[in-house]
Amino acid sequence: MVHRDAEDVYQHLLRILDYPLFKLGDTSLTLASLIVFICALVLVFLLEYLLRRYLMRRVLQRTQFHPSMQYAIGKIVGYLFIATGFYVALKVVGIDLSSLAFIAGAVGVGLGFGLQNIISNFVSGLIILAERPISIGDRVQLGELTGAVSKINLRSTNIITNDNITIIVPNSEFITSKVTNWSYGDPKVRLRVPIGVAYGTDPEKVKRLLLEVASENSQVLKEPPPEVFFENFGDSSLNFELGVWTDVVASQPRRFRSNLNFAIERKMRENQIEIPFPQRDLHLRSGAFVMQTPPPPAN
Repeated sequence: MVHRDAEDVYQHLLRILDYPLFKLGDTSLTLASLIVFICALVLVFLLEYLLRRYLMRRVLQRTQFHPSMQYAIGKIVGYLFIATGFYVALKVVGIDLSSLAFIAGAVGVGLGFGLQNIISNFVSGLIILAERPISIGDRVQLGELTGAVSKINLRSTNIITNDNITIIVPNSEFITSKVTNWSYGDPKVRLRVPIGVAYGTDPEKVKRLLLEVASENSQVLKEPPPEVFFENFGDSSLNFELGVWTDVVASQPRRFRSNLNFAIERKMRENQIEIPFPQRDLHLRSGAFVMQTPPPPAN
């Protein structure tokens, strides 16, 4: 009796699993095939993680590729594996993709219009991973945004600012906009610091003091040597520019510039050199000012 009840339960369960839920093309999708499809997808993502981890740690690290290139190869291989696994999972449950060609084409046209930005960012992500205009760890400037690249995905890139704020930027911004990569190639760059002094100041003395400021800063490179340029005669000041070479702009540009400004102000103050502010002189040829006291308010 117990055996018969168990068999009835088993047969009932089979009927539930084999009950057609809906049709895809010429194939009826049952609950059993849906469970198999979900399990296959879970297995695909698990295998993709293990494959990418093995590829990064056991294969790519032994090559001469740059770490960012290793990351890009691992990502691309992972996405290709997921796409192949998704196709295999569909075939396992018996879904004939050829019968869905017309439906897929119609859906594709609709998605193409609705997902233009996503597709654009996806393609831009592939271009970034392949050409590597930016890499993980690079310091970049995109418009008003400046920070270090922490992660590159197919749709977006994460940038961490100096305030430890993560900004998620669509990948298309790096392809269509002007991007400054402070870490690309040679990290050595020249920084220009403007300074204005009062008229009547000895320009040679200003040049000597600015070069002293550069030589006293340990983050200023000795080669190429620092230079001082006499820019122009301004409305209120003689305008100079201190040009220095450094390799720390990629990591701490604001602090480096601030340290130079502090040192320049201190050096000028110690040598009694005035840093003027904009001013105008007013000359009266004739007449006089008449000061009038306003009438008291009426009660």
